Amino acid sequence: MAENTKIEWADHTWNPWIGCTKVGAPCDNCYAEDLMAKRYGRVTWGNDGDRVRTSASTWAQLRRWNRLAGEAGKRALVFSLSLGDIWDNRVDPAWRREAFDEAKACPNLIMLYLSKRIGNAVEMAREAGGLPRNAALGATFGDQADYDRDRMKLFEARYRLEPLFTFGSFEPLLGPVIVDKFAPDWIIVGGESGRNARPMDLDWARRLRDQAQQLGRVFNFKQVGGRTGDKGGHLLDGREYLDRPKAANSNQGHASELEDDCA
Repeated sequence: MAENTKIEWADHTWNPWIGCTKVGAPCDNCYAEDLMAKRYGRVTWGNDGDRVRTSASTWAQLRRWNRLAGEAGKRALVFSLSLGDIWDNRVDPAWRREAFDEAKACPNLIMLYLSKRIGNAVEMAREAGGLPRNAALGATFGDQADYDRDRMKLFEARYRLEPLFTFGSFEPLLGPVIVDKFAPDWIIVGGESGRNARPMDLDWARRLRDQAQQLGRVFNFKQVGGRTGDKGGHLLDGREYLDRPKAANSNQGHASELEDDCA
C-alpha cells in the first residue's frame, strides 16, 4: 500500500492509517473514499467516521524501502498519505508520532507529507516530536481561493519546521491560479481523473508552468485528466515535465538551504 505507485511524482505511497473528511471542492470526487469506504468498506468516511490503523506489514514497508534505496544509492520519494491526511485532527496523535519515528529511521527516503490541512502542521509536528529531517511539506491548491488561503500557512511551516522543501499539488486544478513569491518550491499540476472528472483548461496548466519558470520553481505536470483510462495523457504541449527538486537526489539540504534550487 503501495509498493510502487502510479503517481508520477513519487516512488511509493505509504498509509499508516486510512480515513479522512472532505474539506473542499478538490475533495468532491475523492478516489480514496470511493476505494476504501464505498468499494471495500474498510472505513466510514467523514468527520463522524473513523480512522483505521493499517497492518504491521504496511508499517514495516518504510524500512524495507529505505534499505533498497540505500542499496541503489538514491533517495526514494514516499507520498504519505494517499488514503488519509497526515494533519487530520481526528487521528490519534500517538499514531502520528509513531509514523514520524519510522520516517526518522529511514534517511534514504523523502517523506512527502501532502495535506489539505496545512494550517495544522506546525503544532501537530511539534506534538509528534518534531518533523522528520527527511520530510517535505505539501499543500493542495485546487483554485485561486485555496492558494490565497493556504500559501502563507505553507510558507510559515517551511521556516518553522525546516522541511527539505515545500511542494504544492495543484490537482485537481479547478481554475486558473496566479502564484507569487510565496509559492512552494515544487509545483505539481494535474487535471482530475475518474468517471466524474471535472475538466481542466490546459491554459491554466500552461500559466502555472510559465509562472514556475519565472519564479525559479520546479515544475511537474502529472496529467491532463479526464474520464479515460490514460487520464488524458501526461504531455503538456507535446512535452513531459517530470522534474523533481534537487534535494530528492541529495542526502543533505533543507528548505532554508535551497535558495539556488528553488528560490
